Amino acid sequence: MTYSSQWINKIDQATQQLQSLSLIRQYGRLVKASGLVLEAVGLKLPLGSNCFVERQSNGQLDAVECEVVGFNGQTLFLMPFEATDGILLGARVYTSQYDLAHFSHKLLPVGMALLGRVVDAMGKPLDGKPLSEHIEYAGLVNKTLNPLNRTPIHQVLDVGVRAINALLTVGQGQRMGLFAGSGVGKSVLLGMMARYTQADIIVVGLIGERGREVKDFIENILGEEGLARAVVIAAPADVSPLLRLQGAAYATRIAESFRDQGFNVLLIMDSLTRYAMAQREIALAIGEPPATKGYPPSVFAKLPALVERAGNDDHGKGAITAFYTVLTEGDDQQDPIADSARAILDGHIVLSRTLAESGHYPAIDIEASISRVMTDLTATEDEKKSRLFKQLFSSFQRNRDLINVGAYVAGTDPLLDKAITLYPAMQKFLQQGIYEHCGYEDACQQLAAIVSQH
Repeated sequence: MTYSSQWINKIDQATQQLQSLSLIRQYGRLVKASGLVLEAVGLKLPLGSNCFVERQSNGQLDAVECEVVGFNGQTLFLMPFEATDGILLGARVYTSQYDLAHFSHKLLPVGMALLGRVVDAMGKPLDGKPLSEHIEYAGLVNKTLNPLNRTPIHQVLDVGVRAINALLTVGQGQRMGLFAGSGVGKSVLLGMMARYTQADIIVVGLIGERGREVKDFIENILGEEGLARAVVIAAPADVSPLLRLQGAAYATRIAESFRDQGFNVLLIMDSLTRYAMAQREIALAIGEPPATKGYPPSVFAKLPALVERAGNDDHGKGAITAFYTVLTEGDDQQDPIADSARAILDGHIVLSRTLAESGHYPAIDIEASISRVMTDLTATEDEKKSRLFKQLFSSFQRNRDLINVGAYVAGTDPLLDKAITLYPAMQKFLQQGIYEHCGYEDACQQLAAIVSQH
C-alpha cells in the first residue's frame, strides 16, 4: 500500500494533537555503549521500531536515530544509523513521532517521481534536488506473494549482451547471480545490461560498495540515458550496517511498487555479499553466535527473504528481473554466501579472473555459468545449438595444452577437430565491447552461423 505526501502530513498533524493532549513521548535512559550496540532501559518498543538518543554535538544538543534490533529482559539493544560521537552515559532515549501515533511501518518515497533520482537508504536525495511534493510513500515491508499465484517465467528478456542472450538466456521475472572476485568487470557488465535491457524501469541498489564507485557507476557506466529511466539507491560502505540492510530492502520495495503498477522492472543489486556482511555485523554485535566462516544463522535466513521478493507478480502484468552480484572472496566459488546464493537464485553467471587478465571481456566463464529457466524459454533447435557451442568450447579448453604443444593429432576426435576450427569464431562471439549492443535475435543468428559451419 502506498500513501501520498498529503496523507503523511495528516499523520504529522494527528501526532501533534496527541502531544497537545499530554500524551508525551516515552523516555528511557542509555546504560551501555559497546561496539556498534547501545543498550537502553525504561522503554518498551517492538523490534524494528525507531527511537532517538540525545547527544552533545559542537556544544549543541541533538539526537542520533537508532533502530531496535534486540532485547534482553528490560534492556533494549539499539543500533544507530550514524556516528555516536558525543553520546553520554545516561543520555535520554525517546520514541519517534510515528511511534506516538502507533504507526509501526517505516514510510519511504516510492513511485514515478523517483525516476532519474539518486537517493540514500532513508529516501533522502543525494543529487541535490528536492523531492516532488506529489511523491508517494509506502511501508518498507510489503506483503509476500503466494508462490502458487506467481506467473511462470515464459518470456525472454533481451539484456543486450550476446553471450548471455544466446547461451544463458534470461526470462522476465528471473533472479540471476553475477559471481565474481574483485576487479574482473562485474560493474561494467551491469552497466551494459542497465543500458541495453528491454525493461520499462531500472532500479539500482549500490549496497556496501566504495563511495567513489557510486558517482562513477552513475556517470560513466549507467549514463544519462540509463539514469533517465532509473532509480539509484546508494548505501556505501561507510554508512551504518543498518542503512546497508535498509538500502537493499528499499531498492526492492521501489521495484515492487513499479511491478504492482504493471511495469517490467530490472533490479540490479550490487552487492548481495555486502548485504550479508551488514547483517553479520549486526548479528554478531548483539551476541548471535557465528556459524559458517563467521556468518551467523540469521544471515542465511535474510538472503532468501530478500531475493524471494523479486520475480513475476500474481496478475501476469508486472515483473522484477533481478541481477545480484556476489563477491567470491579469493575467487572461491564455495564461499558460504556464494554457495547459499547459488541455491536460492534461478541461475548464475560466473566471471573468470583468468579471462579478464587475458583481455577477454565480458569475462563470462560459459562452462561454469547456467540459466535454470533457459530450457523453458528457447526453442528446441536454439537449445541444441547452444549446447553444441558449449560442448565445442569445453572440448577445446580441456585439450588446450595438448593443442598448444602440438601433441594432438588431427582426426583423433571429430568434435575437437571442429572445436579447433571454430575456436577463433567462438572466442570472438563471446567478446563484446562496452558500447556494443547485440539483441536476442541477432545473438541467436550469430550462434547458429558458427555451429553450422563444417
